[in-house]
Amino acid sequence: MPAPRTHVVFVHGALDRATSFERTRRHLADVDTTTYDRRGYGRAVDADPPARTFEDHVDDLLARLDARPTVLVGHSLGGNVALTAAVRRPEVVRAVVTYEAPMPWEPWWPSDTAGGAAVQAGDAARAAEVFMRRMIGDQRWQRLPERTKEARRREGVALLADLAGLRAGRPFDPADVRVPVVVGVGSESRPHQKDAAPRLVASLPDAELVVIEGASHGAHLSHPAEFAGLARRALARL
Repeated sequence: MPAPRTHVVFVHGALDRATSFERTRRHLADVDTTTYDRRGYGRAVDADPPARTFEDHVDDLLARLDARPTVLVGHSLGGNVALTAAVRRPEVVRAVVTYEAPMPWEPWWPSDTAGGAAVQAGDAARAAEVFMRRMIGDQRWQRLPERTKEARRREGVALLADLAGLRAGRPFDPADVRVPVVVGVGSESRPHQKDAAPRLVASLPDAELVVIEGASHGAHLSHPAEFAGLARRALARL
């Protein structure tokens, strides 16, 4: 029998959802790709039981892979989920792409990020709104339909669980990531994100840095062709 075809699985970050990768997937029409909503977000907002820990998301991801050879593409916090999955199942996860994975456990990581502001916001609904306002700006938030705003507020419980999971400590040891990793960052991203990317590369056994010119944190939306190129770069490393 022929070997199973390697497929690409996208893992979204905090307060995001699978559909945010649709523009990117159009540039990978010749590749077998998969997206899904993590527990607590999008179509999985009412998942029961809810994800309580970071490891719950890693478990969910690995269960979806069904032992097929895979390249994981993790955006933001999804990058942390992908790297942890690679440590646990390197025989399945053959390569990883991360794009601006946060590192709040590091002493140099600033406390005034969107995640930090959300943690200080109080209740879950308010945390989600504060996070979104920091990510997209007050004006764009105000222009969103009320239905969209309410959907994001409902995801606040999952957001706070995500943030608490990362602040509890580093979820993986970089030295244990034994697969190739493509680390992406935007040229217009915030200073701590641009600082974190080369630090992550330096800590991994086999990694390369790719800068997407003109992009910021939402490169999968604003620069889908270039973001798809990160996946192709990882596939080429197999």
